[in-house]
Amino acid sequence: MVSTPLSAPLNNAFDYTRSVGPTIGAFLTGLRRKQFIGGRGSDGRVYVPPPEYDSVTKEPITDFVDVGSTGTVTSWSWVNTPYDDHPLDHPFAFALIQLDGADTSLLHAVDAESADRMSTGMRVQPRWAQDHTGDIHDVVCFEPADRAEESGPEPEGGPGETVEMITTPVRLEYTHTASAEESYYLRGLAEGRFIGGRTDSEGKVYVPPRGASPTDGRPTTERVELPDHGIMTTYCIVNVPFKGQKIKPPYIAAYVLLDGADIPFQHLILECDPAEVRMGMRVEAKWKPRAEWGYTLENIEYFRPTGEPDAEYDTYKHHL
Repeated sequence: MVSTPLSAPLNNAFDYTRSVGPTIGAFLTGLRRKQFIGGRGSDGRVYVPPPEYDSVTKEPITDFVDVGSTGTVTSWSWVNTPYDDHPLDHPFAFALIQLDGADTSLLHAVDAESADRMSTGMRVQPRWAQDHTGDIHDVVCFEPADRAEESGPEPEGGPGETVEMITTPVRLEYTHTASAEESYYLRGLAEGRFIGGRTDSEGKVYVPPRGASPTDGRPTTERVELPDHGIMTTYCIVNVPFKGQKIKPPYIAAYVLLDGADIPFQHLILECDPAEVRMGMRVEAKWKPRAEWGYTLENIEYFRPTGEPDAEYDTYKHHL
């Protein structure tokens, strides 16, 4: 029976936090104080934003230079229909802007009201945000220099306070269309079943299934239903807390090899003292309530020990 492949939007998002170092830190600290800071390279050119290392000598950039806040558009592209994450909610331009005193251009948005008002060589100035945090969003956008600047209040922070850390939300949104093999696997999960795939009765059983055997390239056209219990092969004990963690450490992340399968997959192990965990332990799936099931492996809340005798090492050593 031929089934229509499953398709769904996927949104991957996380907050990326990093230390910025002295070079990027100087630039961001300048933005918080409504200043643009560049870095002078060994070639005498002033780069904005300043690179961390000189492109010629490969040495760290240490010569920081104040440049003007007014600049010239060197090139631009008009955005007629802004997306949700764009800096402005109405048509605008993305432009490369060479600030006075700089030798390179900075990419930012220009609020010019219409594409007719945009031109290469036009003079622009920043529109500063009301609140300054020390990142590029301290500049809402640039605008034609003949407008009165919307300055807002002076930012807080004395000369000694530098930006050392920055958190940037990262998000990737796309639509994923599953393969035929992924689709029957996910449909099986929605019914509370594990369905793997193999090339023929002599082939290895892969779960999740693959489109073809990695050893000989033959399509894995034969479906194999598997139980929701098996063996825990390798594992790690998570002891370190981190941002966004849903389970209090310590807990166990492990590879589970279902009975009848030839490849394990990773999942959570609970209802087990980390001090007692071991390779070869027999485990079973703890399913969420059926009303919470969807087309996802998250239908299984975690795996837990069955209490059965451990599997012999020889029965799973080739799957490690």
